[in-house]
Amino acid sequence: MLNSEKRSLVRFLIIYLVSTFILFSLASWVFYLSAKRNIIQQQQETMKYEAEHIKSKLRMLHRSNAKKLYYPKSTIVYSAIYDLDKNYIFGTLPSDHRVTEKEEKGTLHYVVKVEPYYLGAAYLLVQKHIDTTAIEVLQKQILLFMLGAGIFFLVLGYFLGRLFMAPMRDAIEKMNHFIQDTTHELNTPISTILTNIEMIETFGKHEENHNELKRIEIASKTLSRIYDDLTYLNLNHNYHRKIVTVDMSELLQERVVYFTAMAEAKGLKLLTDITSPVMLQIDKNDAIRLLDNLISNAIKYNKPQGMLRVILDSNHLVVSDTGIGINATDMKQIMQRFKRANKSEGGFGIGLDIVNQVVQSYHFDIKIYSHEGEGTKVVVIWEK
Repeated sequence: MLNSEKRSLVRFLIIYLVSTFILFSLASWVFYLSAKRNIIQQQQETMKYEAEHIKSKLRMLHRSNAKKLYYPKSTIVYSAIYDLDKNYIFGTLPSDHRVTEKEEKGTLHYVVKVEPYYLGAAYLLVQKHIDTTAIEVLQKQILLFMLGAGIFFLVLGYFLGRLFMAPMRDAIEKMNHFIQDTTHELNTPISTILTNIEMIETFGKHEENHNELKRIEIASKTLSRIYDDLTYLNLNHNYHRKIVTVDMSELLQERVVYFTAMAEAKGLKLLTDITSPVMLQIDKNDAIRLLDNLISNAIKYNKPQGMLRVILDSNHLVVSDTGIGINATDMKQIMQRFKRANKSEGGFGIGLDIVNQVVQSYHFDIKIYSHEGEGTKVVVIWEK
């Protein structure tokens, strides 16, 4: 799976799962409140039943005229009886417990009138602690349900995401096949042109056609660079990197010479400050792609008669120009494939994407500083 597909799938799953989680959380919360209310109501009904049971025992004691009275206790609730003035008479509740007290947290409170006044009692207060066992079981069931639903919707979302991305994957594969076929067709004529130009420059007399040959050389090198970039993009996900010690100073000087004709054709002033030697553990083709794309972009988007500066030391590489620059809006997406800040200059919008792939492969840092109309500076840092 390509990085773009992975990013799209992850974004889809995040949006899908977050929205599903919010929806199910709200539904579960409403269900929990309703079920909890039913549990408490059942306990309240039990408490009321116990209150009526105690009243019936008080009535029996009142009518029996027994010499020895005893208070009817319950194993389920605490209770107490009060006189007409709501003064405590007797019970299993503390004597300082007032009949008018509000419910304490975690308890249920029920007051019922005793009519007629059995044994002088006018009010019966019944109280019990809320049995949280059923509520805790309910909470565990809801959590297990949420966990199971989360796993189910994660799997479902993954397959839905893959299904929705199938057309995009097909389109990418077709484009990759097109690039592969195109680069294959470009390779032969480009190689032939460059080889013959080198033979003419070496063995032939070309003073009369010097400018024409120079333009052919520039065009051929441009085509060659495009071919290399397209090949790199097409094979990058399967590209086997051979990490060796590369002399970046020597390689950079070679690439500067390679692009000298393009820079001269635009009238650019090329300034270099290359520390030697700078050794780097990197695949040589990656190093070439990194240098070529930064230098070619600095030439392409520079102003005529502008300045191109290349700096290399043991810590970083700097390529800066005095070109058209990049506006703040495009800066946020400039590293994306096929993104071009200025469409008038041509190109495919793949240069900085290739640079970004190389930087990420070796865990380098890249920073881009640009102001529209003033120029751009790209800094690649490998020593942190």
